[in-house]
Amino acid sequence: MQLADQGLPAAHTLDGGDLRIGIVQARFNADITQRMATVCIAELRRLGVDVELIDHVTVPGALEIPVALMAMADSDDFDALIAIGCIVRGATYHFELVANESGAGVTRVSLDHQLPVANAILTVENEAQAWERAEGKARDAAQVAIEMARLMEDLS
Repeated sequence: MQLADQGLPAAHTLDGGDLRIGIVQARFNADITQRMATVCIAELRRLGVDVELIDHVTVPGALEIPVALMAMADSDDFDALIAIGCIVRGATYHFELVANESGAGVTRVSLDHQLPVANAILTVENEAQAWERAEGKARDAAQVAIEMARLMEDLS
């Protein structure tokens, strides 16, 4: 279920007008993450974010997402950030390492900067699961970024 379907309070209508959003996309599993980025940007635009106010960068993989997010957060130019990636379980412990460390890094950026970071890094068992979840997760991330940016404005 998308956030817009969950009856948000009137004070938190999803209006992205004049918000500046940064997106960091991992290139690993590029077909999936590129589709996610395309859907996310389309949802941001549908919700009123000006295409000129969306900064989209790519990094090699999920472990590199937090450092790019940190650089964006350090700039103080963004109202919210979005992390897009896809980690597919393999036969080794590497999946857990990448999933845990990338997730912790994303959270750290958000907490250290008091800046909303919507985490759309998929952690899935197989590629079919990734495709099933990709578009919904990307739309949700766009909605979360806008909702949390507005909430942070209200709390400031």
